[in-house]
Amino acid sequence: MNWLTTLLEDVPDDPFYGPRKPLWLPREMSHAPALPPPAPGHRPQSRTALLINPFYAKSPHGSFGKHVLTPTLALTSLAGATPENWQVRYWDENLLQGVPPCEPVPEVVGITVHLTFAKRAYELAQWYRDQGSTVVLGGLHTLSCPDEVRPHADALAIGDGVQLWPEILRDIELGRLKPRYEATYERPYALDPPPRRDVLNRKNYLTTTSLIATRGCHNRCGFCYLSTAGLRMPYRVREPEDIRRQFEMDGQPYAVFIDNNLGSRPDYLRELSRALRPLNKIWSAAVTLDITDDPALIREMALSGCTGVFIGFESLTDQNLADARKRTPRVEDYARRVRLFHDHGIQVNGSFVVGFDGDRKDTFTTLVQWIESNHMECSTFHILTPYPGTPLFRQMEAEGRLLHRDWEKYDTAHVVFRPKQMTPEELLLGYDWLYRRLFSHASIWRRKPPELSALPAYFAGCYLYKRSNRLWRFLIKHQMVHAVWHPLVEMTRLRHVAFRRKLDAQGAQKFPAACGTPIPASV
Repeated sequence: MNWLTTLLEDVPDDPFYGPRKPLWLPREMSHAPALPPPAPGHRPQSRTALLINPFYAKSPHGSFGKHVLTPTLALTSLAGATPENWQVRYWDENLLQGVPPCEPVPEVVGITVHLTFAKRAYELAQWYRDQGSTVVLGGLHTLSCPDEVRPHADALAIGDGVQLWPEILRDIELGRLKPRYEATYERPYALDPPPRRDVLNRKNYLTTTSLIATRGCHNRCGFCYLSTAGLRMPYRVREPEDIRRQFEMDGQPYAVFIDNNLGSRPDYLRELSRALRPLNKIWSAAVTLDITDDPALIREMALSGCTGVFIGFESLTDQNLADARKRTPRVEDYARRVRLFHDHGIQVNGSFVVGFDGDRKDTFTTLVQWIESNHMECSTFHILTPYPGTPLFRQMEAEGRLLHRDWEKYDTAHVVFRPKQMTPEELLLGYDWLYRRLFSHASIWRRKPPELSALPAYFAGCYLYKRSNRLWRFLIKHQMVHAVWHPLVEMTRLRHVAFRRKLDAQGAQKFPAACGTPIPASV
């Protein structure tokens, strides 16, 4: 372990990310609130539905702020598909407001089930069933492991929940609920009703304008949940005018696109950018690096208000990318493409996976040096995680490399398999070192942009977003997220509008980055 000791000595001992101090993680960020005994004698209120996003444990390495950046669209989309004769409520346990409501007892409870919070979803399901509610479970884990989920629900929704939800509620009204409902993602995406954002408490989020313009991705990486067996999600798009209208109607200055890959069809992204441009608002999204094949498209994005992109670089080793079936430009061209975003005032949050079979102990230092030399504003790290149903899971299972099936630890922050070229302990400690190093004062200073005008937004992103978990916990607990962050977001919007005027006036010439969003793009 001498190599690790050397790495950790590289990091200064400071209050938040020093190697000799444990990272701060309060209990309410790591443990779900205790459920009280079921209240006896209450009858469910007819035609009332409650949609729940269960609690999941937070990592001390990540920003608590990313959990309240914008709400999930899975459940607000179900709310949009709820028939008018039903009352619907939304509850997110991650907002630290306690246990979900049960007065009155809802007739139907819909709970999304994902891998890392499946256990909590089952606890909630049993709690509501004990009080007389009908419980419907859906989500990706329901699709990948239906036999595991089935005993915990009155009905399963497998596949496109927006199609299934009205049918399930109708069958409940008629007293003919089936144990299993299935739908594909084949129908045109434009047929889905828009999400209902009126069920949200605006105070809890930096912005309630979470948008999905596209569904699916042209990549099928072996480790990605989109490669789950049984999940066929053809690429679908909504009309750009529909997205523009949703953005405008929500009245927020900033939107987050939570598409898997907004740039899978460059022609569509260009059309969408042109539709958003007149709004004079700002937005961020996840894209793949190959959209930089067309520099004119990056300019269109900047002119429409794009201030941040989340990009899955995944690895700096071409062989790792090939093994993962990731279609991406050559690693040697990454730096030039990052500069193209920077030249158009777009910050880059780079996502990297560690633990590939080609990764060695020197992977961590190589990664840090590359990120710092390319002035990456933000980076997100993930330990390679074999999700059930994916090719990677089947490979690890066949090779006998899975350490356990404790789904709560399949969160990309724990090692759940045996790496090839290091021990599980070495991989975990290397991952820990990456976050400590990248968000140490020294590294933040090394990565600062060269333009003075870009420094305020950059330091806001690094310190307020990534190094202020105590502040975030306070704001989330007291429902002050929107109130505190809205002025800073509006200032960023005004700066970017001025930047776009200059960029537009100079045509397609290279222009130094003048501003960026204070919150790195996140999904």
